[in-house]
Amino acid sequence: MLFNSLKFLLFFPIVCILYWALPARFRNGMLLVASYYFYMNWEPVYALLIMFSTVTTWGASLMIDKESDKRRRKLWLGGCIAVNIGILFIFKYFNFVTESVFNLLSIAGLRLEVPHFALLLPVGISFYTFQAIGYIIDVSRGTVQPTHNLARYALFVSFFPQLVAGPIERSSNLLPQFDYRHRFNALETIEGLKLMMFGYFMKLCIADNVSGYVDAVYNNLPFHNGMSVLLASFFFTFQIFCDFGGYSLIAIGAARCMGFTLMQNFKQPYLATSFKDFWRRWHVSLTSWFTDYVYIPLGGNRCSKKRHAANTIGTMLISGLWHGANWTFVVWGGAHGALLVMNNVKRRIKWLNFKESRLTKVINICFVFLLVMAGWVFFRANSLSDALLAFKKMFSEPGMLYKGEGVPSILLGLLLIGILMLREMWVEYKWSIPIITGKSMARDIAYTATLIIAILLCGQFNGGQFIYFQF
Repeated sequence: MLFNSLKFLLFFPIVCILYWALPARFRNGMLLVASYYFYMNWEPVYALLIMFSTVTTWGASLMIDKESDKRRRKLWLGGCIAVNIGILFIFKYFNFVTESVFNLLSIAGLRLEVPHFALLLPVGISFYTFQAIGYIIDVSRGTVQPTHNLARYALFVSFFPQLVAGPIERSSNLLPQFDYRHRFNALETIEGLKLMMFGYFMKLCIADNVSGYVDAVYNNLPFHNGMSVLLASFFFTFQIFCDFGGYSLIAIGAARCMGFTLMQNFKQPYLATSFKDFWRRWHVSLTSWFTDYVYIPLGGNRCSKKRHAANTIGTMLISGLWHGANWTFVVWGGAHGALLVMNNVKRRIKWLNFKESRLTKVINICFVFLLVMAGWVFFRANSLSDALLAFKKMFSEPGMLYKGEGVPSILLGLLLIGILMLREMWVEYKWSIPIITGKSMARDIAYTATLIIAILLCGQFNGGQFIYFQF
C-alpha cells in the first residue's frame, strides 16, 4: 500500500480513529493487524518472511538473555544473524553474485552454468531485517532487555508507518513506546499532519514532477547531450532527496498522529559543509545503524590511520551494496568512502583547517553538493557503462537542452526546488520571519492550506512508487 495512494488515504484515518477510540489494552493488537494488512497489500505471502524474521530474532534474543556461557551466546547471535542475512541474500543478492561470478569466469575463458532465481524482491526487506538484527545485537550487548511479549515485538518489527522504507528504528526508542498509555493530543496530531503534508509536497510536487525528465534522459543516454544529462543529474539529486525524505516525513508524521515519536531521518543534507557532515544529515537512521553495528565493531577510528581508512571505506562499500544488487551502488558507496577518508586527511592538515567565514562556508556547501551530485550519477545509472557515458557526455558533448514536456515543466521543477531549498535554509539557520515564525492555529491552517493548494496544482497523482522501496 503506497502512501500516495487512495487506499492509504482511506486506511490511515480509519486506523487513527480506531487507535484513539479503542481502550489502551487493545491498541497494540489493532496496530499489529493493521500493519500486516498494510504490508500484505503488496504480496500477501511475503508477510511470512516478516513473521520468520520476527520469530527467529525474538526467540534468539530470549536464548541469548538466558545463556550465561559467552560462547553459546555468540552462537545464538551469529546463527540468528546468518539466517536472516541469508534470506536477504537469496532474495536480493543471489542473482547478482552468480551473474558476477559467471562474468568473471567468462573473462577467464571458462563457461559455467549458474542458477538464476526469478524472485520478486519483497518490499522493505532490507529495512525490517536490519531493524530486527539491530534489536538482537542490542540484546546481546546488554543495552536493551529482551521483550517476552511476542506480539509487542512483532509490532516493533512491522509498525506500518516505517515498515517498508524506514526510518530504521532502534528498539531502545520504539519498543518502550508500545507500553506507553498514549493520550490524544490535538497539537501533536496537527504537527503530525503538517509533517505528512510537507512529505506529500516533496514527493508529489517535486520528486514526481522531475522524475519524468530524469527517466527520459537516463533511460536513453546515447540520444542526449551533456547539457541534458547535467540537468537530469541535478533533478535526480533532488528527486531522490524529496522521494525518500518525503516518505520519511510522512512516516514520522503518521506515527506522531498516534502518539509515537520516530527518529529524524534527514537534516538538511544539501547544506552540509563536509562529507562527514553530509552523512550526519542523510538517511540518519541507516548511517547510525552502520556506525554502531559495522564501523565501530571493525575498529572505528580507534586504530591506526590506515585501518581507520579501511574501516571507513569498507563500511561505505557495504552501505552501497545494501542499497542495491548492482555494481553502480558498490562504486557509489566506495566513492563516498574515499571522500570521507579524504575529509579525515584534510582535518589533520593544519593549514587547511582555517577559520570558517560565511564565504568559505558557502564554497564548502557548493563543493560538497557538486560531488554528492556526481555520486548520484552512479546511483541512478542503469549500469557502470551508463554512468561513465553520462560523465563523458557532461564534459565533452555540449548542445541544446532536451526540453522533455516543455520549458514550463523544467521551470516548474526549478521553482519548486528553489522553494524547497529556501525552506531548508529557514530550518537550518533558524530564520525569524514574523509572518510565518511561531505557533498559532491561524498559521497552521494557512500553512496546511498552502501545501494542499500547491499539491493540487503541481502534484503528480499517477501513484509513482517510492524509490527506496526497491531496497
